[in-house]
Amino acid sequence: MQYHLAFPIAGENIFTMRPKNLEKEEAIRSIALQIIAAEGLENLSMQKLAKAANVSPRTIYIKYENKEDFLIKLFIDEVLGAYEKAVLENFSQEMDFAEGVKKIWSNTFQYLKNNRPHFALIQHGKASPLLNKAFQKENIKEGHFFAPIHHFLALNMEKGIIRNFPDDVHRAMLFSPLLDLVNEYFDYLDRPVQIITEDVLLECCEAIIKGMLK
Repeated sequence: MQYHLAFPIAGENIFTMRPKNLEKEEAIRSIALQIIAAEGLENLSMQKLAKAANVSPRTIYIKYENKEDFLIKLFIDEVLGAYEKAVLENFSQEMDFAEGVKKIWSNTFQYLKNNRPHFALIQHGKASPLLNKAFQKENIKEGHFFAPIHHFLALNMEKGIIRNFPDDVHRAMLFSPLLDLVNEYFDYLDRPVQIITEDVLLECCEAIIKGMLK
């Protein structure tokens, strides 16, 4: 399988469109995301990536220690900021609880279904040290990532609107079912009928809201 960068200028080498080192780095990251989208994260290797990007493996290992190091930096560069920004779009910690949760779910679902490689990295991070290492590298303390959502949950707990659970429990209740639904959405893309519709998503969201209410 061949991987092509989006929108190259006809007749122009992808590594000469911009300063050489920057262009190589962008090409490697872009092609890595394409491989993840097409074949899954588990099928990404440094050798396959080097071949697809038309560079030697040594070129990749100059900047990245190994696959894990590459994935951590890819997550930081391509996912971390964009994911947080997308999820928090038009969200306010002062929102009514049900309205706020629906906004979080809608934003998250739309972002992830349109960014399958990013979703794969997030899922990989749940089962590996990737997320923690990325946060450590960026000096992100617990509660800083998605801080408005943490404040939103804390405010609603203080008001007695939602159950008094630890932050990690609230976060799991809010995001884990949603990520599982996104996974089902992708599983059903190649099937005759898509079961994860907007209506189903909303019904599931309302069930989660009821479960969190005090």
